[in-house]
This record gives sequence, structure tokens and C-alpha cells, in this order.
Amino acid sequence: MSGRTVHSSGTVALSVAMVAIGVALIAQVIGGTGGVLSARLLLGILFLAAGIARLYIERKRRRRA
Repeated sequence: MSGRTVHSSGTVALSVAMVAIGVALIAQVIGGTGGVLSARLLLGILFLAAGIARLYIERKRRRRA
């Protein structure tokens, strides 16, 4: 396994984890443990967006390589 493959796999794994954390935070707010403008909702949206963006960028990088 080359270093590039390990790096790419690690990026995908952490990105999926970020998406899962974002979804969990958003679900907590929707479930009633926070207000509409709570910090959890903001963090959930940011984690979700960052995870999706990382997956998108990694996918584009794999196509170029």
C-alpha cells in the first residue's frame, strides 16, 4: 500500500466521520434538545458541509491521478 493510497483512504474515512457527526448534531437539535439558532445546529451544518466538501475534493483528485 503506497503512501498516497493510505492518505486518500484516511481522508475519506475522516470525511465520512465528519458527515456522521454533523448529521448527529443536527438530529439532536431536531429531536428537541436545542433551539433553532443553537450552536449545535451551526456546528452540525459546518461539520456536514466540511465533510461533504472533503469527499468532493478527494473524488476530483482521484479522477485526475
